[in-house]
Amino acid sequence: MIIPRAIQNLIEAFRRLPGVGPKTAQRLTFYLLHVPQSELDRFAEALSGLKRNTKTCSICKNVDEIDPCSLCQDQSRDHSRICVVEEVLDVLAIEKSGKFKGVYHVLHGRIDPLNNIGPEEIFIKELLERFDLSRGRISIREVILATNPDMEGEATAMFIRKEIKKSKNQKIKITRLAHGLPIGANIEYADERTLGEALDGRKEY
Repeated sequence: MIIPRAIQNLIEAFRRLPGVGPKTAQRLTFYLLHVPQSELDRFAEALSGLKRNTKTCSICKNVDEIDPCSLCQDQSRDHSRICVVEEVLDVLAIEKSGKFKGVYHVLHGRIDPLNNIGPEEIFIKELLERFDLSRGRISIREVILATNPDMEGEATAMFIRKEIKKSKNQKIKITRLAHGLPIGANIEYADERTLGEALDGRKEY
């Protein structure tokens, strides 16, 4: 059977997505083939607007419709505390816990030498620059290292801790999420209560 080029192109597009294998790509494509054209048009419009209608915050690297993002602009939050996370989804998860009222810094990844991802490939330099920019305004009192409790997350947290200690920001308290998050787990999939306990039980790092 010769598969039409339009179908084959979409299957290949789905296969490039993380976690999507050949069978899943085929199922998704043939499902969309039977969806009404109006629904397909809305789907295509949502996809095309994904990058066009979002911005990366110039301060914390979160994704929002405005720059600086709504969290960075919120004066009711504690701007002296920065919670460092790997991905934007981690911000959403921690916000659901309702336990953290500070601001964030999104690394957009973690140090992973096996996949050729070093400190230069993620937003660590931009995090360290925030300490210098804060002088004369709101001083940073605490950095919460909320990277995932796996090998790569721990390596990333240790590197950031070392860089902060090397700088002249010796008064900054460095903490790490404590109990509540099992080793090897991802913050994105943790429930609100677990994240809340981890934030409450954080310890100096």
